[in-house]
Amino acid sequence: MNDDESVLAGIGPRLRSLRTARGKTLTEVAETSGMSLSTLSRLESGQRRATLELLLPLARIYAVTLDELVGGPRTGDPRVHMRSVRRQGATVIALTEKASGIGAFKYILPAPKEPAAPDPKTHDGYEWLYVLSGRLRLLLGKTELILGAGEAAEFDTRVPHWMGNAGPDVVEFLALFGPQGEKAHVRARPADPRKRS
Repeated sequence: MNDDESVLAGIGPRLRSLRTARGKTLTEVAETSGMSLSTLSRLESGQRRATLELLLPLARIYAVTLDELVGGPRTGDPRVHMRSVRRQGATVIALTEKASGIGAFKYILPAPKEPAAPDPKTHDGYEWLYVLSGRLRLLLGKTELILGAGEAAEFDTRVPHWMGNAGPDVVEFLALFGPQGEKAHVRARPADPRKRS
């Protein structure tokens, strides 16, 4: 399989992954895009060849670029080209490329079909979360928190912890993770310029 065939073969699974990550059904995407249900189904299964005419509305619906949609090769563009991975049902996008220090990630948890069973983990490090949309369920030891859009939490990851979707909609949040001792420095409010010397 040459490079072009490899890119084309990856479009179907990528379309399915984007749709499920956003908690949408084939029927909902068909209605929004104006495509038939069978066309979308065949695109996702690889039975229909993707064309620009079919991909443009899907890129708009999923809020991604065409390059992201087809997994195109990197260009000389200086902007960061984020790649997503699937991890335990969540879509995780690395926002930093550093191998050490504090790493930034965006998580997208799909709308749950049924409540997930918590499976708390521990590891060295420190984590800071900020919820962009939806409701995030956070278990820290014996404490359970529900965080809404605009709320944040920070914790030592040596405490058993687990995160899941607490609502009927997709939840999106940002996470900063650093080695033990590297905490996120958060200022509660802007400094008053009149108090500067």
